[in-house]
Amino acid sequence: MEFIANVQGLTAIAIGIIIGLGALGACLGIAIMGSKFLESAARQPELVPMLQGRMFLLAGLIDAAFIIGLAVALFFAFANPLIEAVKLAGAAG
Repeated sequence: MEFIANVQGLTAIAIGIIIGLGALGACLGIAIMGSKFLESAARQPELVPMLQGRMFLLAGLIDAAFIIGLAVALFFAFANPLIEAVKLAGAAG
């Protein structure tokens, strides 16, 4: 039983790392993209409508990558396959 508790504890730490680094990466990506958009809009104001559409598309893709990471973390939080493997190994041994 102690081994199952260790697996659950390490899984919780991994979930925190997955969500934390995913959020950090998404924030940095959107911040850099926004700054580059403002630079390009200041240089060529006539291209703002085209650039704005592309910026929102990329913002959605960056957020989608974070949400996929969040879904993986929630999968490990609620339907952890590692605990089932530990239980099966304990029953067999």
